[in-house]
Amino acid sequence: KPQLVASSDRFCRFLEEYCPVVTETYYPTIWCWEGRVQTLLRPFITSRPQVQYRNELIKTADGGQISLDWFDNNNSLYYPDAGTRPTVLLLPGLTGTSKESYILHMIHQSETLGYRCVVFNNRGIAGEDLLTPRTYCAANTEDLEAVIRHVHSLHPSAPFMAAGVSMGGMLLLNYLGKTGRDTPLMAAAIFSAGWNVFESVESLEKPLNWLLFNYYLTTCLQSSISRHRQMLEKLFDMDLVMKARTVREFDKQFTSVMFGYRTIDDYYEDASPCRKLKSVGIPVLCLNSVDDVFSPGHAIPVETAKQNANIALVLTSCGGHIGFLEGIWPRKCTYMDRVFKQFVQAMFEHGNKIFSM
Repeated sequence: KPQLVASSDRFCRFLEEYCPVVTETYYPTIWCWEGRVQTLLRPFITSRPQVQYRNELIKTADGGQISLDWFDNNNSLYYPDAGTRPTVLLLPGLTGTSKESYILHMIHQSETLGYRCVVFNNRGIAGEDLLTPRTYCAANTEDLEAVIRHVHSLHPSAPFMAAGVSMGGMLLLNYLGKTGRDTPLMAAAIFSAGWNVFESVESLEKPLNWLLFNYYLTTCLQSSISRHRQMLEKLFDMDLVMKARTVREFDKQFTSVMFGYRTIDDYYEDASPCRKLKSVGIPVLCLNSVDDVFSPGHAIPVETAKQNANIALVLTSCGGHIGFLEGIWPRKCTYMDRVFKQFVQAMFEHGNKIFSM
């Protein structure tokens, strides 16, 4: 059974009644239960549901642009009125877009419930041009704030939630820690977030983890900016950035410099959501596996979470990073998908009861 960590008895009772999946035993796929194997195989094993998006480009205060992919769900039987149709904002991982299989599955789950989804693609990685020499990072929440304001302004009467995966979850937590209760979001779900960036990069620099994950992730980061080389060369020594062999080296030469941090340690300190958890002012459910090499179990802020009645942690012993595969042949629904579906439904349809239980 997962470990459910929550200081609020009301939140616990709410989850037990309306999101019972968090109290069920999670049985990982028996032939790939180890965390690294789950992490590596999920993208290849899980199906990719067909989703038709409507793309929207919105302008930012600094002259840049952000690509949003909408799934309007105009055929929703439960919520035929677009003005009040519940909306879920989805934040993919570090180099992820609306095309990731885990995002497509979240949209598929939302479609069956009648909800609308919008995917926030970080600057420059979803095919759109960079209009300014600026990308994104886990600590800077300005783009996310702009997106949340924009979506809420379009549908001010619609219940509004967000779900973030991996770095998307870190960004969302950092936003919630900054805004407290001053947000149009009613709740949030976080999956496989890296809680302490220092611990995450140290784990990823162990020899086997570097070989399996770190080097590949670094090349993905370099690939995501190489298309914009002409724009970025105005501010960066791109030859030096392209020589990075670890995420830490990339962040030292590129990310921390772009966002004005004096040192990489300053950036990692600011990017770590564990520092902002006490300030979160809306109900948040966080799912992590303790065998996740991207977010090692010892760095999950269990004691800090217990100090905020708005936070519930669900910790599994297996599952890896955005893995959570279950069943003999885990093509379709993962444990993470089921947690997402039950939690958003619980909040949209019974969220008012969380304060009266």
